[in-house]
Amino acid sequence: MVEESFQNNFFDTEYLKADLKGRSVRGGAVTMAAQGARFFLQMGSTVVLARLLTPQDFGLIAMVTVVTGFVAMFKDMGLSMATVQRAEINHAQISTLFWINVVLSLCVMLVVAALAPAIAWFYGEPRLTWITLALAGAFIFGGLTIQHQALLRRQMRFRSLAVIGIIGMLAGIVAAIIAAWYGAGYWALVIKQFAGTIAGTIAVWVVCGWRPGLPVRHSGVRKMLAFGGNLTGFNVINYAAAQIDRVLIGRYIGAGPVGLYHKAYNLLLLPLRQLNAPVTAVAIPALSRIADDPQRYRKAYFKMLNYIVMLAVPGVAFLIATSDWIVRLVLGPQWDESARIFAILGFAALLMPIGNTTGWLYVTQGRTRDMLHWGFIDGVIKILSVVIGLFWGITGVAFGVTIRCYVFAPLCIWFCCRKGPVRSRYFLPTFLYAGVLSISVLTIISMFRRFSGMSDPVAGVTISFAATIGIVLIILWFLPEGRSILKVIANFVFIKMKEFICRG
Repeated sequence: MVEESFQNNFFDTEYLKADLKGRSVRGGAVTMAAQGARFFLQMGSTVVLARLLTPQDFGLIAMVTVVTGFVAMFKDMGLSMATVQRAEINHAQISTLFWINVVLSLCVMLVVAALAPAIAWFYGEPRLTWITLALAGAFIFGGLTIQHQALLRRQMRFRSLAVIGIIGMLAGIVAAIIAAWYGAGYWALVIKQFAGTIAGTIAVWVVCGWRPGLPVRHSGVRKMLAFGGNLTGFNVINYAAAQIDRVLIGRYIGAGPVGLYHKAYNLLLLPLRQLNAPVTAVAIPALSRIADDPQRYRKAYFKMLNYIVMLAVPGVAFLIATSDWIVRLVLGPQWDESARIFAILGFAALLMPIGNTTGWLYVTQGRTRDMLHWGFIDGVIKILSVVIGLFWGITGVAFGVTIRCYVFAPLCIWFCCRKGPVRSRYFLPTFLYAGVLSISVLTIISMFRRFSGMSDPVAGVTISFAATIGIVLIILWFLPEGRSILKVIANFVFIKMKEFICRG
């Protein structure tokens, strides 16, 4: 009975509603802090590994991860999100989903291994066979953690999730740097993924005390499978369309150019992911718990959306305006060619903080079928933009991706907001905030660069970053929503300083 009661503690969420706002704020703060640590770890590893390895090393891994990342989505099948979103679950259901995920992961591992010769043939690169076989082995570990992590998210245990993420990342980075230092070349990046996955798996099972039972027939998982199937369908289409640029560049131009393009894109998205990931981790369970209260739901959604926009958009504008300096500082002079790609894709990234959150609406409202339909439309548009841009090389591809974002962003918002409590007209203030912030940062930093004539990347980035912070603080002070953000930040800093002084 004690064991059964302990297991059931992972499924009940009714008690969370009593302090949902407080848990969301605290969870967001913890997750943001952890994501900041992950950002600096990732950035530090990028700086080190970019100097120990070559663009071709990164290009080889990018060629394989495009395929492995696509196949990897089938090991989850959206079942983790189904566990988080569903109002009521039980031990039998989650145990059944656990074993489904394990079987799917094993199948994915075998499929990836079988595809190894085909991947090497497609790119005309024999080394990819063994890289693919090595990466395939890591998939089985991922399947062992999917439901455990979903239960932690459902319970809004963001501190535990943060610790797990940092442990896995740190293990992978340390292993990769040691391997690269001793001349492992591109194998260092393979080791990074393997070591991080194993360490993360061990940490999840230590932190989450839930243990699966045997699978149970007729346990009521059919609706959860349907929910997850539609979500996976969208993710598959979205991933395929998002990766088509790297696939075609690698196929028709080569490993060097795809390495430059891939690294520029990843470097650009790195800070965005550090912000989007923690907010999404909080937003999905929080919005799912209040999906039956339209007014509260709508207010909570736009509050979180505006927080993201007002923090992310100025950061992206700063990266665009200082793209050549950023690339030189972070990656080194051998990557200078990627600076132009970095800047072009940056304009697409200005809209990503808004577009990405439409997924929250689909998932928390249980509308994954609509999400799948949008995935088909958007996927075709993405692929066409890349194919057309390919005629002008990697620069043309970057322009194609960016133009598509601006032409079809309104369609994305309209399609998502046809149903539910959030309507497309409510997004107008958010787009105005984004426009004011981005134009202000781009204009002032561009003027500074033009009239100062500064060429030192370190000094230039430092001054530009300080100017960006100043611009954002001034603009936020004059915006009602902005003052709310400043108040939250000030309260968080005050609490942390008070805790630090008390401990001292």
